[in-house]
Amino acid sequence: MRFCGNGRSQPLRIIAGQYRSRPLRSLPGPDIRPTADRLRETLFNVLTAGTPDRLQDSTWADLYAGTGAVGIEALSRGAQRVYFIESSATAARLIRENLQSLEIESGFELIHSEVSKALRRLETQGVQVDFVFLDPPYSRERNYRDTLTFLGESTLVGLKTVVIAEHLKKLDPGEVFGQLKRYRKLVQGDAALSFFHRS
Repeated sequence: MRFCGNGRSQPLRIIAGQYRSRPLRSLPGPDIRPTADRLRETLFNVLTAGTPDRLQDSTWADLYAGTGAVGIEALSRGAQRVYFIESSATAARLIRENLQSLEIESGFELIHSEVSKALRRLETQGVQVDFVFLDPPYSRERNYRDTLTFLGESTLVGLKTVVIAEHLKKLDPGEVFGQLKRYRKLVQGDAALSFFHRS
């Protein structure tokens, strides 16, 4: 998310679906950096290209969820369940506020925890997801490597699961993590999206 010169983040909104054009709250600062509207629109256009109903009844894990914008966008477009995972108490409260502002009362679980612990818990519960989105603070390169490495061997990820990492264009997270292999990379401005699936 780009920030204005006055330190306030640009307005955030839902792009499409049930909650189209509804606003979401964010907070200033580098640690809560929601996926910009344009990049989020690109993400969902890619995922639904040729299969408009692909998101219907899908299950998501929104990691390092921040404002919850990506997971809420998924719910707006028909996802059945979203696991919002966020370690920051401030961000977790913000996600809850955004869900409440849209009167979303079901179809999600907000997990206030370190990502690694939350993923292990979901794995022990036998959860399998259709989409994983991860967007750690850009400065924490190790989070990309550790999370993608875990997902590369995890039962959370099935043969049809798509894992998407948002990262800086100049920061390449890598091509292969265990059974995960990158199959597409899109660059938009200073940001990029890397798409992985099981090879």
